[in-house]
Amino acid sequence: MFIVALKCSPNKPRLAGKVGVVKIHVADHPLLKHKLTVLRDEKTNSPTFRQLTEEIVTLLAYEATREVRTEKISVKTPVATTQGEILAKPKPVVVPILRAGLGMLEGMTRLIPTAEVGFLGMIRDHDTLQPSTYANRLPDDLTGRQCYILDPMLATGGTLIAAMKYLIEKGARDITAITILAAPEGIAAVEKAFEGSDFPITIVTGALDEKLNEKGYIVPGLGDAGDRLYGVV
Repeated sequence: MFIVALKCSPNKPRLAGKVGVVKIHVADHPLLKHKLTVLRDEKTNSPTFRQLTEEIVTLLAYEATREVRTEKISVKTPVATTQGEILAKPKPVVVPILRAGLGMLEGMTRLIPTAEVGFLGMIRDHDTLQPSTYANRLPDDLTGRQCYILDPMLATGGTLIAAMKYLIEKGARDITAITILAAPEGIAAVEKAFEGSDFPITIVTGALDEKLNEKGYIVPGLGDAGDRLYGVV
């Protein structure tokens, strides 16, 4: 596994590592580290947790959209005509994984408000750790679309892999997953799932943690993201 964390600098490329077709980027910024530290704290309440999640995702989205497709246009300013760039069509599609991914949506759409939004409801069985889909609100055809999956935790990787394969089946052109935290086991699972594939996949995460525990939780992690966002249900 080759993963490199780069300092955030406007003059440096952001995609930090590549394993086959899976690119891994661990964001590294003082503000991000500060916000992640407060997010991890068990004493942080749900309203603060939600606000921090939005702010962290906006920082990660800036990194994740480095390769978003644009097209050149001519624009007239109050002074002169110049060349600029706008997001190309078809528009990007943002796909939060319910329920915890919903808490990341505002932070993402704040950066690209014109993106379309689809939803995947997926849940991981606490005993088998295997994912299952219970809701699907996506465009019927994703041909040629850049897709951004939002899921706070890349733990075992099962949910993210299932979501990626589903988007690929619907015609997605390339996929970037944005996670707040990731475990080495989850990254390894994604790499293995797409080994030998030529489909472009990127994972952008705020931190690479130590490991998974026996219950499939990231260590040190931050607990159950969904429960901390919305309360235990």
